[in-house]
Amino acid sequence: MSLHSPLAPSSAVLFKRQIATSSSSFSPRFSMSSAALPPLPDNRVILGCGAVSVDFLAVVASYPEPDEKIRSTNAKILGGGNAGNTLTCVARLGLKPRLISKVADDPQGKRILEELEADDVDSSYISVAEGGNSPFTYVIVDDQTKTRTCIHTPGYPPMHPDELTEANLLAALDGARLVHFDGRLYETALVVAQEASRRGIPILLDAEKKREGLDDLLKFASYLVCSKKFPQAWSGTPSIQIALIDLMIKFPNIKFVVVTLGQDGCLMLERSADNAHCEEHDIDELLESLKSKIDSSSVLPSCVSSGIVKLQAKGIGIVNGRLLLGTTEKIPTAELVDTTGAGDAFIGAVLYALCTNMPPEKMLPFASQVAAIKCRSLGARTGLPQRTDPRLLHFLT
Repeated sequence: MSLHSPLAPSSAVLFKRQIATSSSSFSPRFSMSSAALPPLPDNRVILGCGAVSVDFLAVVASYPEPDEKIRSTNAKILGGGNAGNTLTCVARLGLKPRLISKVADDPQGKRILEELEADDVDSSYISVAEGGNSPFTYVIVDDQTKTRTCIHTPGYPPMHPDELTEANLLAALDGARLVHFDGRLYETALVVAQEASRRGIPILLDAEKKREGLDDLLKFASYLVCSKKFPQAWSGTPSIQIALIDLMIKFPNIKFVVVTLGQDGCLMLERSADNAHCEEHDIDELLESLKSKIDSSSVLPSCVSSGIVKLQAKGIGIVNGRLLLGTTEKIPTAELVDTTGAGDAFIGAVLYALCTNMPPEKMLPFASQVAAIKCRSLGARTGLPQRTDPRLLHFLT
């Protein structure tokens, strides 16, 4: 069926009307007056395209051995999916997200839409299939290692680009400040990327891992945030930092690349147009120099940066720019609950930073703090902070 619109089948319309009447807003655990914060920009619409799902989470004392039977210590059913999580984060930070995705008209699809709408994520561009199944994921959270294992079942039928009508595409992009892709639904995402590029709307791409069609989306990306495993898996280079040089050379449209490193923080390579009087530095040596400047006694996230230099990787090439190294909050073991969706929260905060013109030196610690707050609760969205959370005040003022 086509994307939900005035011409869509009435069953899909009724399906969405049913959930609208049962949605309720989530209440922040902590709050402060928004008067203490800088004003939000007028243009703060973020369009996302990608995955939504229902997450079935089970916490276990330790991951089971093969053929072993164990019991969970906690369990929850919550909304998930990379794009859904990221846009929920964006909404709680005060921006105005819209989402292109697909669900089925089953109980799981109803729950997905209900949670998004409760967080003021515009779901009117989400296609609802008659029959089939909505995406869902089993998430096993290991309380001993503080890791999670995800087993995903895609939705059916899959989304096709022709479900996104031209009228809905143009309406979804109207007034958008930024566009975000999580690398899924790539055929539809490519249609959105082409039109966004034609309109000059910047694109942030999440590269969690190598996926079909990802290289096509990279050609349109203005900003790239990727997992620790992606850069080397994509480039085949001996280190992450060298892989970043390779990415920036092959995709000259990318303004910066950020790699999230879990408890080791994050690494960012920012391109510069300034070619005058730049010294040349080997990127491996420069990274080691930045590591020596990190204040290991700091509990809150921080960031150190190089100046603008010619960053050189032997056998790869040179990129003019800055290298930035960010740290994470040192979360007490007793407070660390679940890392599910931490990367999605980080990306949501990066989108907020870009929308509010936050400099990279502030953006990286802010994004790390948002992710750290999320990790104190079970599930990808439960702990996502509101913009008025006092734990963010230090990073927003």
